[in-house]
Amino acid sequence: MSIITVERKVLEKNDEIAGRNRALFLSKQIFVINLVSSPGSGKTSILERTLEYFNHRVKLAVIEGDVQTDFDAQRIARYDTPVVQIVTNGGCHLEAKLVEDALVNLDLDGVKLLIIENVGNLVCPSNYDLGEALKVVVASTTEGDDKPLKYPGMFQHASALIINKVDLLPYLNCDLNALKKNALSINPALKVFETSCTTKSGIPEWCSWLEQNLSTS
Repeated sequence: MSIITVERKVLEKNDEIAGRNRALFLSKQIFVINLVSSPGSGKTSILERTLEYFNHRVKLAVIEGDVQTDFDAQRIARYDTPVVQIVTNGGCHLEAKLVEDALVNLDLDGVKLLIIENVGNLVCPSNYDLGEALKVVVASTTEGDDKPLKYPGMFQHASALIINKVDLLPYLNCDLNALKKNALSINPALKVFETSCTTKSGIPEWCSWLEQNLSTS
């Protein structure tokens, strides 16, 4: 019982700070997504293709979360995009307080889209609100087609699913239709995109959806 009480208090405090983050984003009219996945799904590559697509037509900023290194932030910085790296030193997810602290180091004036790339993990990040408008989960074909059934919580909390690395399907034991069916059985409202960061297939559709959300936020 004491463990449940402690966990509830931690989440309540996190939600309080997430509320502050959300109020800040709303006041500045910034649309925020929380990009989540297991390690190696290609989140950072999708982020790179997204930055290429917008090509500074829309002002973006990025918060990178990682367990140990700043390699991802270095990749994003090459696109001349404001980016802050959060190193969790072993922590398996980002929390609202970490995002709040990172925002101090970001110039948000004029920013229309903020993308938070969470730590690679399909369990803990599903429980932590960061103040985002919505979560986007990435599942790569290299992970197989049963990921949604193994980690239903993340798919339940997401608004969109990016199925990445579809160019590798001919070489994998992954049924694309089964993957989509499994995800939609968990969350029928999921918006599904099929992408390849190598061929850039599906990237325009994903980015167009983001633009539509920007125009309505």
